[in-house]
Amino acid sequence: MDWDKLRIFHAVADAGSLTHAGDSLHLSQSAVSRQIRALEDSLNTTLFHRHARGLILTEQGELLFEATRAMNKRLETAEARIRDSEEEVFGQLRVTTTTGFGTLWLAPRLTKLYEKYPEMKIDLMLEERVLDLPMREADVAIRMKEPSQADLIRKRLMSIRMRMYASRNYLDDHGTPATMQDIGMHRLISLSPSSPQVSAGKLLVQQLMAQEMPSLLTVNNYFGALQAVINNLGIGVLPDYVVEDFPDLVRVLPDIESAEVPVFLAYPEELRQSKRISAFRDFVQEEVIAHRRRMRETVEGSPGHDEAQVLPE
Repeated sequence: MDWDKLRIFHAVADAGSLTHAGDSLHLSQSAVSRQIRALEDSLNTTLFHRHARGLILTEQGELLFEATRAMNKRLETAEARIRDSEEEVFGQLRVTTTTGFGTLWLAPRLTKLYEKYPEMKIDLMLEERVLDLPMREADVAIRMKEPSQADLIRKRLMSIRMRMYASRNYLDDHGTPATMQDIGMHRLISLSPSSPQVSAGKLLVQQLMAQEMPSLLTVNNYFGALQAVINNLGIGVLPDYVVEDFPDLVRVLPDIESAEVPVFLAYPEELRQSKRISAFRDFVQEEVIAHRRRMRETVEGSPGHDEAQVLPE
């Protein structure tokens, strides 16, 4: 099978249009069309249904596209490994993590990584969907649970807990709750029950919602919930790592928190020798160690840091 024709087929299937595929390949629409017809003739099958609104893959086209997509991922992996020199760190690194962790913890710290490796190109993909690392949807992931995909190198970075926080101004105006029942007198800010989240955080929110608050704000990510809290809208359920960068937040009901949530870094086994992966992994580990130290100093310096009550899973 002609590799060049397969490359053109993959571009057309991915774009759903001869014109768009031609633009990406720097070929005319007629040249792309000729190559597709030639490929169909060689396979003695039809790969696309042609409609006025674009192209739709046939069943046979879907089978071929699945194969070319896997081939493309493998070629990207090979290219990445070839481009990783023995002494320099450069090129693109696709990092995926949750919206909250990526926005509130990782992104603010990337300045240090770029200072050390100015030629890196990081594509930071923030979403709750778990991307397929072996299929190279991303190069490295930071997730709030141990990855279940096979052929991954994984490392536990740290643990976090969901806790309740409010701004000093909000507490000055509305008072500080002393018991769980007092939460019912305040507006609760939390992730929406329908949003993807760790079970420990969802359990804590369910416990709080049982207090029948008169007012409630739910958001589909922690960044939005944090903005509401720091703007004096109510008491929010947030991951504990936000405290370091927002010192004006006050922990509410410090004897209540979620169960422990593990944070893992993972990447494909085939990228074990990647210099970019190693640079990013070492950077994250160094930042985690520094974060732990600062959090420990904050806790030890706070008045009365008794053991918290952990809600069961």
